[in-house]
Amino acid sequence: MKHWALLILALLLIHQQVEAGDGFIRTRGVHFLLNGSPYYANGFNAYWLMYVSTDLSERTKISTAFKEATSHGLTVARTWAFSDGGYRALQYSPGSYNEQTFQGLDFVVSEARRYGIKLILSLVNNYEDFGGRKQYVDWATSQGQNLDSEDDFFTNSVSVVTRRNSITGVEYKDDPTIMAWELMNEPRCPSDPSGRTIQDWITEMASYLKSIDGNHLLEAGLEGFYGESASQNQEFNLNFQVGTDFIANNQIPDIDFATAHSYPDVWLAGTSDERQLSFLSSWVNNHIQDAQNILQKPLLFAEFGKSLKDPGIDMNQRDTLFDTVYSAIYSSARGGGAAAGGLFWQLLTEGMDSFRDGYEVVLSESSSTANLIAQHSQRLNQIRKMYVRLRNIEIWKRAREKTNGKDTGN
Repeated sequence: MKHWALLILALLLIHQQVEAGDGFIRTRGVHFLLNGSPYYANGFNAYWLMYVSTDLSERTKISTAFKEATSHGLTVARTWAFSDGGYRALQYSPGSYNEQTFQGLDFVVSEARRYGIKLILSLVNNYEDFGGRKQYVDWATSQGQNLDSEDDFFTNSVSVVTRRNSITGVEYKDDPTIMAWELMNEPRCPSDPSGRTIQDWITEMASYLKSIDGNHLLEAGLEGFYGESASQNQEFNLNFQVGTDFIANNQIPDIDFATAHSYPDVWLAGTSDERQLSFLSSWVNNHIQDAQNILQKPLLFAEFGKSLKDPGIDMNQRDTLFDTVYSAIYSSARGGGAAAGGLFWQLLTEGMDSFRDGYEVVLSESSSTANLIAQHSQRLNQIRKMYVRLRNIEIWKRAREKTNGKDTGN
């Protein structure tokens, strides 16, 4: 009796020690961890969350989106934490922020927390939508700075990391609701195809961000195009010369995990659906292998989708694309590989017709896609539970060994 009492006590103490955590997502090797357990980021993009939330009368859309997402097992949302200049701007001039828009973002974070959804917050856009780096260049030139092009943005910085949430009272940098910061949505620097300009910028910005926030993960926002460090893989670039380097950029020590985006319908426009799927399969699996064997970091497919606006495209073709990405993620995760999740573009709720771009997924309208998403969530959750069981077996073994070493009899 004494033996088993000690064993149970030791087991409980060790289990509590391992399970105790602060709720922040960490990385260990090629895996995400949450409170010591493997974590898989099955989620969605919803760039519009802050923009819509700025209007108090529209905030129910955020709550509805999160509720519908969680009912399908989705646990991560990627969204914009930027809007520079223009309508409903977060930053209306350099360093000057709109409190109403910031409160909209506060609501998004607080609702995500309420529904158990982790957030990836992107800090600036590569494109002119919502201001982007062009807005920063325009601001700089208007103040007399000598900048030659939008690419000169990469010598400037911006951060909203130290914001204190007006609803929860928690600073963003201390809130485990936030899974990660993204330096930029799809950074590109075509004027320097070597990738060195972006390499230097990511290095500087990542170091700066980590100096003020040591809690959160950080990723660069890359699409996954290859550079000089993997010239043998540049065939996957499809002649895109965007000045990024998937390998070198993600090897920067302060970058915690890699990202890739997948839009074969855009990148291979005019080709057959079969050709696009073949490319997608190679693209996804090649990046998984590179993350596993070279980067040795988790890989998140942070954007993927297929537009239903293209002539001749139907729901079955989009579902096949989703299944191709999901199957590759599941296969890698089941074998302990680097694929840590995927975020489709984009989740909408009913009554958001003005935000439809052809890629939208309205779960209540797209039953086949919704079922695929839910099934993928269940499969990833089964893997997570398997690893938890294996970990608990190890805990039990250690507890038994420890108890056997101390126990002297009944």
